[in-house]
Amino acid sequence: MKKKIPLLIGALCAQALFGQAPTNEQLFEMLKATQKQVAELKARTLVAEAEATQAKAQLSALQNRVVENEQSSSDSIDLANLISTNAEYSYQVLDHTENSNTKQLRQLEALRDGDLKSRVTIGGNINAIANYQKSNTESKFGWLMRHPTSANQFGNEVSEAVIHSVSLQVTGRVTDYLTAYAELLYNPEQNFASGATITDLERNNVNMRRAYLLYGDLASSPFYASIGKMDIPFGLNDTVNPFTNSTNWHSFAGLAYGAKVGYAANNWHLRAMAVQGGAQFRNANTSVDGTAVPSKLNNFALDANYTFEFDDDSSLLAGLSYQHGSAYCQDYEIRAPFGPNGVKHFENCDDENPAIAAYLKYVRNKLNVIAEYAQTLDEWPGTFNPVNPDFADFAAQKNTTFTLGASYGFDFGLKNDVELSAEFSRFIAGDDGSPWEKQDQLVLGASYFLNTNVKLFAEYIHVDGWVPLNFLSGGNTFAGPSDDSWSDQDATTDAIVLGVTAAF
Repeated sequence: MKKKIPLLIGALCAQALFGQAPTNEQLFEMLKATQKQVAELKARTLVAEAEATQAKAQLSALQNRVVENEQSSSDSIDLANLISTNAEYSYQVLDHTENSNTKQLRQLEALRDGDLKSRVTIGGNINAIANYQKSNTESKFGWLMRHPTSANQFGNEVSEAVIHSVSLQVTGRVTDYLTAYAELLYNPEQNFASGATITDLERNNVNMRRAYLLYGDLASSPFYASIGKMDIPFGLNDTVNPFTNSTNWHSFAGLAYGAKVGYAANNWHLRAMAVQGGAQFRNANTSVDGTAVPSKLNNFALDANYTFEFDDDSSLLAGLSYQHGSAYCQDYEIRAPFGPNGVKHFENCDDENPAIAAYLKYVRNKLNVIAEYAQTLDEWPGTFNPVNPDFADFAAQKNTTFTLGASYGFDFGLKNDVELSAEFSRFIAGDDGSPWEKQDQLVLGASYFLNTNVKLFAEYIHVDGWVPLNFLSGGNTFAGPSDDSWSDQDATTDAIVLGVTAAF
């Protein structure tokens, strides 16, 4: 038929050309043929449209499969990066010498700066040391990085090669605003367990040092909040020493259960914390209805500091703190059957003893200078000995502590600078002339970072006085009943420490 239509049209055109008009029959046949051709064209168009629709459907299905494959690939990448490590971050949050009670701010900065890319970041920190200590008084060693336990350090000379402490941390990004943090600590040399020596099983335990939920996103807001077991915002408590903590840290660095709110912007860092009552883990104690049972949230601490920026290389941090209930509130204790006891730390207090602190930190290029002063507002009742008549003239005193230190990085042609430091700190707990009057600590240090997470260090420490917080104004009941003082102003300690701090 397709061939007949052109022939028919050609014949009609020829007839018209030669003056012959087509007949009605011919016109009818041409009409029928044309109609049929149109019908066929319509059918072909419908088939083409159907084929086009089918092709579009296939294309859409392929596109969906590509998207699904991409999502699946992305999910696989997220799964592979669910857990990661950051050695530099671990060093910063687990280091005990710098930013000792501002770790939460560092965590928020790490989140803001993209340092914690995975859902969970794990890591740890190990302090390995070798030391030699010499005392002029048998079994009384005043270096505070070791608990002053006579059963643990015997004689006039002691030496060690030990793991001083191990910390493990887990930081979890729960949401963009919520961060979970947990820190485990192994520290037989400074453990409060009942075991006498570092080899006793009681001291070789692992405890949850810190654990809290942290809410905040510095990229969106300068405010943050946390709840759990954390550092109390009181004082600076930092040191320029490579390893040995300042006397201020030993006297006032608090760790407690509670809730904290903070603000960090425009060079200001403001913090307030509600602290659980009773004797907390370090330096916090308020009476709870005449008991030490921590059944009320009745203690608090406030801190405010401001950073003055002079130029790109220099700044001055200045801060003030207040704590409603410090640890220096116990009375002199007489406990049967041992008799006179002296001050027993972590015991119940009749009344709270507030404390204040002021601190400065100056940084200029390679120079770092710190200064800190802290004092209780009331006398520490237990610093008066009511038993021994020889001590009757020594009145109760406020607990006062101060630290002054400086460090500088020297270029000796190595990959990194060698930092040399010197720091003096004093702990005053007694009246002039009393055996528990004061304890002075001088530390000369040198440190070198192999990289951002490994530090080599050496220290020389000299300590004048022997004033342990437990039994401070009385006798050590574990050594037998006595109304004499276990403290000794004539005792001195010299120590040399070599060590490595490594984070992973």
